[in-house]
Amino acid sequence: MSQPKLLVIGSAPELMRRYMLESAAAEHSLLLIDDEAPTWQLPYIVDFEKTDLNDPARVIAAAEALARHWTIAGVLTYNEYLLMTTAKVAEHLQLPGNTPTAVAAARDKATSRQLFAASDVPSAASTWVHSLAAAASAAERIGGYPVVLKPAAHAGSIGVVRVDSITDLPALWDIASAGAAHQGPEGQGGILLEEFLDGPEVSVETITENGVTTAVAVTHKAVGFEPFFMERAHLVIAGDPLLDDVAPIAAAALRAVGITHGVSHVEMKLTASGPRLIEVNARLGGDRIGQLVHHATGVDLAAAAADLAIGRTPDLTTTRARSAAIGMIYPPTDGTVTGLALHPHPFDAHHLQELQWLCDVGDHVTLTPSSTEPNNIRGGFAIVTGDTAADVRRHLDSVLGRAQVEVRPTMISAA
Repeated sequence: MSQPKLLVIGSAPELMRRYMLESAAAEHSLLLIDDEAPTWQLPYIVDFEKTDLNDPARVIAAAEALARHWTIAGVLTYNEYLLMTTAKVAEHLQLPGNTPTAVAAARDKATSRQLFAASDVPSAASTWVHSLAAAASAAERIGGYPVVLKPAAHAGSIGVVRVDSITDLPALWDIASAGAAHQGPEGQGGILLEEFLDGPEVSVETITENGVTTAVAVTHKAVGFEPFFMERAHLVIAGDPLLDDVAPIAAAALRAVGITHGVSHVEMKLTASGPRLIEVNARLGGDRIGQLVHHATGVDLAAAAADLAIGRTPDLTTTRARSAAIGMIYPPTDGTVTGLALHPHPFDAHHLQELQWLCDVGDHVTLTPSSTEPNNIRGGFAIVTGDTAADVRRHLDSVLGRAQVEVRPTMISAA
């Protein structure tokens, strides 16, 4: 057998994951297990197995098949919904990784809250609810409105809604329930009702090796479309002074749920009483956050995740001192896309790193979630860089103001 290989489980979607495979492949020979035969992945891998990613036993069998031909030194996923399967594969092949128990605790937000409380990690009051009536009672027990409903084991803010009064509860319960119907299996299939934490939202991008956590960067989040928590933008600032304040809390949260290994994305709110935990995600942040960290600081989190997966200490040397942001392009309303355009500006040549459309002419798009469509469909995104956070915010606002998704609105028939 030749040089040891790194096994990656799951690679879609291309626009969000290609940079991760590219970084991992720069230093490692990659094997891939996916539910479709590789196409765009082919330049980055040396072998693959196709199987049902929703069946852990089949994924383990596919890993065993690859292990008969190659020496596998580590296993890695960038996909929230494959974390448990990946932990089981690592355990089965006796490779570095988090235990399935720790991953399950991070995936199941109810368990996470209990562990945060037991370890005195500041978090939100939370209770699991199984019905609309139970949600109404729980809201009163935790101190009244506003409250937050969220699926217990989802990601990407799917099904997460703010409820400001009991009159709003039934319709928003339906939206949270629709999101919960599609969540991963680790969340008891239920919904959490939680105390609303007021304040700016951030995430802490961390590296954990042998139980020791290093906070690499802070991502400042902009959310909108109340009562939803849809991500509008993410900003990373090199040398962010906030890092020292939030790093100990992120590390404590990871210890509480038992994460000892890998790259994590720890979300929290900066409240009047200090930082308080939203959730722990035991994987690289989505929405190209790893790429923002690389643009701003020079630290490559995708490469670090690959190194950690095979038991190698990653290089966390900061080589840049800039700022970087990604902004989401949303359609103006629900409907059918009739056109996509970006009106050019001279500054784009220096600051706009990338603009990608996530829809095509003829696609149906939705602006906000509903009880029938629990996730919105973004029109696209733009990534910009600059010397300062103010520069980046200004240029991102400019790009988003000039990017247009033209939509023919969906006609609502009269009852």
